[in-house]
Amino acid sequence: MPTLVIANKCYSSWSLRPWLLMRQLGVAFDEVLIPLDLPDTKEKVLKHSPAGKVPILIDGDVTVWESIAIMEYVSEALGAPVWPQDRRARAMARSVAAEMHAGFSALRSACPMNLGRKFARKDRGESVARDVARFSEIVHQARERFGVDGPFLFGAFSAADAMYAPLATRLDTYSFSLDAGTRAYVDAILSLPAFQEWRRAALEESWIVAADEVDEEAIENFRKAA
Repeated sequence: MPTLVIANKCYSSWSLRPWLLMRQLGVAFDEVLIPLDLPDTKEKVLKHSPAGKVPILIDGDVTVWESIAIMEYVSEALGAPVWPQDRRARAMARSVAAEMHAGFSALRSACPMNLGRKFARKDRGESVARDVARFSEIVHQARERFGVDGPFLFGAFSAADAMYAPLATRLDTYSFSLDAGTRAYVDAILSLPAFQEWRRAALEESWIVAADEVDEEAIENFRKAA
């Protein structure tokens, strides 16, 4: 059975991506969680990967790091239906997944993933607004072209949805105003059984990562152990 090395579930957006994909698609794996921002964090991660970052998938003598690489390995070696079957949908799914990997820097920087808090709606700047608008554009284009058979970007849940899941949590955490179609997609992600499992575990964590706690008062605090 492969092992997935991840970090704190409350904060680690990159860890969420392959974990959510594998769990939602029924791929069995063991889990190793290394808390972020502790004196021995880097040392522990380096024992599993030379890149020194999570997530990491270990399958026998194979080690894979970087979320998209892990997803491709899950498809190729473990036989999971990671990408849409339709060639045109698959091409778009890979494109928007790569766009997520490399883009949306303003939103990701201004609004760290934090499943333990909810913040009031406010203007977070033009760059963030552009990222949100681009996300909504992707949702509408993918769903109009390929999403007729289900609530996700390409109908059935895929790696593209796993890549955008942490962004969906940010839109909810920071109370962004969304059109009905984008809001429905965000709610579909947040309602996934696998995501609900991840979130329950996140809210039981006691670790606080100061860098991912924005400097403003939360309107709701969901953490139980902090």
